[in-house]
Amino acid sequence: MRWLLIVVRLATEPSRPRVAVWRELRKVGALSLGQGVWAMPDVPAFAAGSARAIELTEAAGGSATVLEASGRTPADAGQLAAMFDAARAEEWSEFLGDCGKYEAELAKEIAIGKLTLAELEEEEQSLERLRRWHRDLSVRDVFGTAEGRQAAERLKACAAGLEDYTNRVFAALHQT
Repeated sequence: MRWLLIVVRLATEPSRPRVAVWRELRKVGALSLGQGVWAMPDVPAFAAGSARAIELTEAAGGSATVLEASGRTPADAGQLAAMFDAARAEEWSEFLGDCGKYEAELAKEIAIGKLTLAELEEEEQSLERLRRWHRDLSVRDVFGTAEGRQAAERLKACAAGLEDYTNRVFAALHQT
């Protein structure tokens, strides 16, 4: 696996450009290796985000140096991949937590009998947010972590939960 290393140099003040670059690199899934040094697999999924971070850096009067790298030894390469996967696992863990909150919300609405179109629309929007988030995380999960596979199943369960809730809402609305 080839990696891109991006070394970003920006003035300390104002902080807004540094934060913008940091956010862009985090959004794309780059791995922070230290102050201003970021790593990401050299695959097309990261190209647009890294280009945007470089543009933001240069627009703020800073500089970005991009290097191609690989581990000097198989152990080095494995360590970098493991660090990258650990970052993905953290993201997936947060996603799985939100899936749990979503399922709990559906269960609560069913338990209290809140079966309205307005609530259904809100739950549909929440599921769509989870789907977008899952899509974004899947793109970054280059090595295919176990947490990513678990998240795909959990998202299917959330969709099934919404389908059940939808059926209940329509049944309640059509009662005579």
